Amino acid sequence: MSTLTTRLGVMMFLQFFIWGGWFVTLGTFLGNTLNATGGQIGMAYATQSWGAILAPFVVGLIADRFVNAERLLAILHLGGAVLLYLLYQAADFTAFYPLVLAYMVVYMPTLGLVNAVAFRQLRDPAQQFSKVRVWGTIGWVVAGLVISFVFAWDAQQAIASGALRNTFLLCAVASLVLGLYSFSLPATPPVATQAVGLGRLLGFDALQLLKDRGFATFFVASILICIPLAFYYQNANLFLAEIGVANPTGMMTLGQVSEILFMLLVPVFIRRFGIKKTLLVGMAAWALRYVFFAYGNSGELMSFLIMGIVLHGLCYDFFFVSGQIYTDGKAGESIKSSAQGLITLATYGVGMLIGFWVAGAVSDHYSAEGLHDWQGIWLFPAVLSGLVLLAFLVTFRERETAAAPASQATRGA
Repeated sequence: MSTLTTRLGVMMFLQFFIWGGWFVTLGTFLGNTLNATGGQIGMAYATQSWGAILAPFVVGLIADRFVNAERLLAILHLGGAVLLYLLYQAADFTAFYPLVLAYMVVYMPTLGLVNAVAFRQLRDPAQQFSKVRVWGTIGWVVAGLVISFVFAWDAQQAIASGALRNTFLLCAVASLVLGLYSFSLPATPPVATQAVGLGRLLGFDALQLLKDRGFATFFVASILICIPLAFYYQNANLFLAEIGVANPTGMMTLGQVSEILFMLLVPVFIRRFGIKKTLLVGMAAWALRYVFFAYGNSGELMSFLIMGIVLHGLCYDFFFVSGQIYTDGKAGESIKSSAQGLITLATYGVGMLIGFWVAGAVSDHYSAEGLHDWQGIWLFPAVLSGLVLLAFLVTFRERETAAAPASQATRGA
């Protein structure tokens, strides 16, 4: 790697190390240390969606017009370090929730900022960006391995003692390091030369794509499939820890490893089988993984849990990354960015917001006296994924065309 790609790779590594270092174990921490209900855990995870909804305002209104992207990145991560330290000190959910909401409003815009810095500095982003972005996934994986195998904060005895609180302190330090490091990144000044309307910031100028039946069907399916997706982010680590799986956070990094591998298969699969079958495989993987979770255990059926985790790459890449490629191919040159913004807002914003609320309600419904009926919890998203798959299979009518060049995923893990 060149000096520039190395510097950008370090930026990506820290960016996703911070996120993976506390977000994966959040449900386990809240349920065991702060005695939060399923609904409260859902509220905490939904702050990601509120951050995603507000992120375009920060990036579009500030970074695109007034402040260098690397400087804004530094300021946001320094502020994030303070908020993470306050989260480390929070004594109950009442104190925790406004802090995590504030943090996600600060953090989510940085996902767009690190991409902006990388794309603007690389001479050939189409060829070089993936080599930089992969370090973000590595950072997420390393965070999980550190938590499980270096500090063992997710061991059952450690969880009972409240050790997962330390993840916020670890990430506060990493955020401080990235904040200071960002000031050393190459200057990335604003490039906007004209007023940016609110509709364009939110991707609303891409709404014209919804006139196309195929895209409209995909758009609705993208929102609906995010509901079962929320179950994985919210419950997987808590589930593994509660049923006695050793090193659950480290084990979940297998999902990110598979994400890298399946990413290589996406363009090949699209060319061979077309976009509809690719999207259907992604949806089917969601249903299958939750069936594995519903019937797996930490004993003789441990292989079911491992297969469910490894399926993460297939779930994410074959639906979300393929969906980005499909959207890029449907959008004209003037609305490509807006179209991606619209899909991101619909999925990680609206879809996940609904999903976390549903996941919290379902978790509470299948819980009694602090114990979870995990089979009932996991079968709900399995059935829902299957229903979305069937609806998409019947309603999606799109003449298969050659896929457009793959857009780089703007969010990993």
